Amino acid sequence: MIKSDNNLIRAVSFNARNEIADKEFFDMLSQQGIEQYDPRLVPVRQILNSLKTDKSGVRKIDQKTLTRLLGEKRLLQQTIRKQQIIPDFSGFTATLDHIFNHVKKVRGGEVANYIPQLASVAPDLYALSICTIDGQVYSLGDHTTKFSLQSTNKPINYALALEELGEETVHRHVGKEPSGVSFNALTLNARGLPHNPLINAGAIMCSSLIQRQMAAAEKFDFILDVWQKLNGIDRPTFNNSMYLSEKSSADRNFALAYFMRENGAFPPNTNVEKVLDFYFQCCAIESNTDMLARAAATFANSGVNPFTNEKVLAPETVKKCLSMMHSCGMYDYSGEFSFRIGLPAKSGVSGAIWMVIPNLMGIAIYSPGLDECGNSLRGIKVAEELVSHFNFHHYDSLKVENAQKQDPRRKKYETKVNAVMSLVFAASAGDLDEMRRLHAVGVDLNESDYDGRTALHLAAAENQTEAVKYLLKNGAHRDPVDRWGATPLDDAKRARHKDIIALLEK
Repeated sequence: MIKSDNNLIRAVSFNARNEIADKEFFDMLSQQGIEQYDPRLVPVRQILNSLKTDKSGVRKIDQKTLTRLLGEKRLLQQTIRKQQIIPDFSGFTATLDHIFNHVKKVRGGEVANYIPQLASVAPDLYALSICTIDGQVYSLGDHTTKFSLQSTNKPINYALALEELGEETVHRHVGKEPSGVSFNALTLNARGLPHNPLINAGAIMCSSLIQRQMAAAEKFDFILDVWQKLNGIDRPTFNNSMYLSEKSSADRNFALAYFMRENGAFPPNTNVEKVLDFYFQCCAIESNTDMLARAAATFANSGVNPFTNEKVLAPETVKKCLSMMHSCGMYDYSGEFSFRIGLPAKSGVSGAIWMVIPNLMGIAIYSPGLDECGNSLRGIKVAEELVSHFNFHHYDSLKVENAQKQDPRRKKYETKVNAVMSLVFAASAGDLDEMRRLHAVGVDLNESDYDGRTALHLAAAENQTEAVKYLLKNGAHRDPVDRWGATPLDDAKRARHKDIIALLEK
């Protein structure tokens, strides 16, 4: 049993009777992204269900019961201490609210109409869900509304083919390069193979590789089982009407399959009709953004589900799959998306997009209105807003302590404090290159450390003449006062730095 301490008990808001209602307790957890339905809280719910209710049906948790709960689950201790991957979860979700509502105003996009069942979907549906590798969740909008996976299922089938057969065998039948043409173009690469697993031809090929020894029904159940393991809670559903609609309007996919068979791309003894049937069934699996974000979080967590701790996919499989998503996951917009957003992602013509931020979180967006490339119009806008507010782009790490973007992995104010400390140390060492870099990414030259000392204080005290010149030239105030009432000029006079005294008195 895990020990708890008195500091944890004091962190909980008890009433005058040293009690807290069960609803208030779960609300406190929810503020940190841990929801009541979380399967990791089953022992906690069992203990609470054993408590008597008062006249209003409320269960009251006293300090003794709370101590028992904290001893049962490290998750509760981490949540109360705000030790998850996103410590300031309420601040992070406040920014998500802003982004969601801002993008909600965007109008335009056309619902996919070449599949009849998709054409009937309400165009104004809109949802956003996130799930971190610690199981912190947050959702907005129509996040419980089901939609067909369509092409968002393709990375999963590719991953399963890799798990079963290995990279060498899989890529004997499908390439690894962006196609440069439409996702359903009737074309193969120079080897007579589909260009990659995330276009239609490649996804049909992966469908032919998975569990070839299984009967059709077993194979489909196997896929549903994997999707349930990926999201850790819910089993996806199947939309038979969507499947039939998909199959009835699939001339291009039939043409692609027979074109590949003509070129000898399939493994021997492949039944093309059965492969296509399975492919259409996978496209007609239904999810919502809650489930899709949790599945994406499993990818972000190297294939281990955050809720069940089950290893669903091998880390090496996840790495290969995310690499493919990064270069080929967004139809004809893949290169632009990689450049602007810098995250592995996969879209589908139902209007869904799922994205992965490795070692942090999975994100799912749903909005049926599509742009000219077949991606969700609002989904792309949300992705753009996310990387403009947060340091989520794959190469944001090149900009250390970027003050213009938030790093949700840090505690509140930590990024700002670190940037200010870096500036102060750079000024004291006369490191002009580092000072220029910090200034370029938005660090305020007049910010001070916990003693009220600015970069100009330190540069003056350490006789860094060029640093003082740079600071003054770029807007640093000449006379900030530290906690002891001293200005940079006072520091320079105390150390008898004549050149700096002259600069500050000018």
